[in-house]
Amino acid sequence: MDSTGVGGRNPWLVPAAVLGGCMLLGLVLGGWLLGSQIKDIKLADRYVTVKGLVERTVKSDMAIWPVSFKETGNDLSQVFAKSETDKAAVLKFFAAQGVTPQEISVGQIQVTDKLANEYGGNVTGPRYIVQQTVTVQSGDVDKIAKSGEKTAELVQAGIVVGGNNGQGGIRYKFNGLNALKPDMITEATRNARSSADRFAADSGSQVGSIRSASQGVFSISAADNVSTAADEGGGGDSGDSSIMKKVRVVATVDYYLVR
Repeated sequence: MDSTGVGGRNPWLVPAAVLGGCMLLGLVLGGWLLGSQIKDIKLADRYVTVKGLVERTVKSDMAIWPVSFKETGNDLSQVFAKSETDKAAVLKFFAAQGVTPQEISVGQIQVTDKLANEYGGNVTGPRYIVQQTVTVQSGDVDKIAKSGEKTAELVQAGIVVGGNNGQGGIRYKFNGLNALKPDMITEATRNARSSADRFAADSGSQVGSIRSASQGVFSISAADNVSTAADEGGGGDSGDSSIMKKVRVVATVDYYLVR
């Protein structure tokens, strides 16, 4: 019997041809897909990292002034009475500066008995120390700043005012950061895009879509504080002693570069 089938043709010839054609087509498509993926990978590797800086000068909206004073002696009742006299003088001083009672809070009295400290060893000087703190918290920062310039009046009244600076420890805060954030982030991103456009123009490329972006950290410092590249992430001097503040943010953005 003729194994080539009717007309002398091999019955396996057509299926083999179809299979070979499919394999060839698969190899062509696979090569095309692989080439396309390699091209995409190369394009994905082409990106530029830029930074957008924005700074705003703002005025503090809150002043906090803790005035601490203490008296010492060996008779607790007398020391306490002196401390109460000091407190009355401090409250009178604030009232004369236009500070309202609602802006004043009086802290708890702290009494120290040196003889009650079993680890104190040899005790010298007065036995009792009575300390109090009167704190002013006001949104009228100009009023508190002017009051701080008159701290000498308390010293003249025999009250030793605690604090770390010439205004008796006044701290100024800015609480309006949330209202500034959206506009500052938008402007920082816009500045980053401008930097990317300049870089792309110099390199003969065009700026594509955003690869990644980092908002950065907002920082608040004294308005006259000199910023450096080292503190772009935030931090630094908080500037509590300065009424005028500098709000700063740096946005870091990666842009794809395309031909």
